Amino acid sequence: MHAETRLPRNGKEGILFLLIISILSVNIIAPIIVGLERGFSKEVYLDTVKIIPFMWVIVVLLVKLVAGPIVSKVMPKFVGQTDGFNARVLLNILLNVTILSILLSIIGMWVGTKEISLEPFRNFLHNWPRNFGIAFWVEILIAHPIARFAMKTIHARQARKAG
Repeated sequence: MHAETRLPRNGKEGILFLLIISILSVNIIAPIIVGLERGFSKEVYLDTVKIIPFMWVIVVLLVKLVAGPIVSKVMPKFVGQTDGFNARVLLNILLNVTILSILLSIIGMWVGTKEISLEPFRNFLHNWPRNFGIAFWVEILIAHPIARFAMKTIHARQARKAG
């Protein structure tokens, strides 16, 4: 059977894959969302950069502790044996982004404002679709392709060394 070269094959590669996706995502998505909320300026961007490390930790924890377990339970209900790699990846991204964007539309505002309030819930139906759209396209077009390319490159090097 053909081994998939675009995905991690072990824990070390899994960590690298997660790091690539999460670092790219947080550094792209957060500035866009904050810019749309507060306006695009150097000051707003620099304020956003200050919270990115906290958001990155939150994202990684949510992926590992919330989204990952939920997605791993839901995926088999929707994926058939004949579904290809791209269909599986797309569904995985869609489910992860849905869960994370719901949670981060609330938590992100709390972190950004440094205040736990009901405001994210009041504006949820306005903010979440926008946040989902931004996150989905960043994941589909930037973060995941780069992470899969990194895995493919690593596996090609391993194959050359072994061969």
